[in-house]
Amino acid sequence: MSPENSDQQSVPAAESAIPPVVIEVWSDIACPWCYIGKRRFAAALETFDHRDRVRVVWRSYQLSPDTPVGARASELEALAKHKGLPPERVREMFAHVSATAAEDGLVMDFDTVIAANTFDAHRLVHLAGDRTDEVLEALFRAHFTDGRVVDDRDELLAIAAEAGLDAAEIRAALESDAAADRVRADIEEARALGISGVPFFVANRAIGVSGAQPVEVFTQLLEQAFEQSGAIVTPDGDGGACADDTCAV
Repeated sequence: MSPENSDQQSVPAAESAIPPVVIEVWSDIACPWCYIGKRRFAAALETFDHRDRVRVVWRSYQLSPDTPVGARASELEALAKHKGLPPERVREMFAHVSATAAEDGLVMDFDTVIAANTFDAHRLVHLAGDRTDEVLEALFRAHFTDGRVVDDRDELLAIAAEAGLDAAEIRAALESDAAADRVRADIEEARALGISGVPFFVANRAIGVSGAQPVEVFTQLLEQAFEQSGAIVTPDGDGGACADDTCAV
């Protein structure tokens, strides 16, 4: 059952008095660790006893907002230029993150990844309604596995249609400023909370976890969020993450 559509009548009376756990996740479609973190969090949520009391809210973040739309540079070229690294070193970094992703059942083909400005892709996520998870998954797969250009409007429309959205409605929305304010608000809120790297998971605005942590850390996050509230605490861990303008791949 989707955490967005839990059947409140099935919750015991004693439990119904407990507010649901709200997990907000700041991520960027161009962040490989965000894709890995999404997969690991989903695995933790699937086995969480109170998963029907969890609501997941995906928040926008842009690691490289100045990436030109439509430039279509390869990720290898873009990262090598940005970091001032030789291509072979960048390939080694890509191999490491690809191997990590494979352990979680994900395919990342960095030979085909195209660097993209993700602003419109984030707008699409906000426009997806009850298909948010499907659209976000499709965008990650398009970017990291299929080599599709996720700052191309026609490509975004195709991805939306594949995820079950009305392409005509999405075209009209993307041709307007629809959801642009929501993307900007998410980014501003991340700054206000001191978030400078993604993925970043916040439970009930009380407990925070940074990075693509192991499944058991996300299980701990869910359990603690269900039981308590308080100041943001980041559990110890060594999960991969992307910071502004760069990825620790």
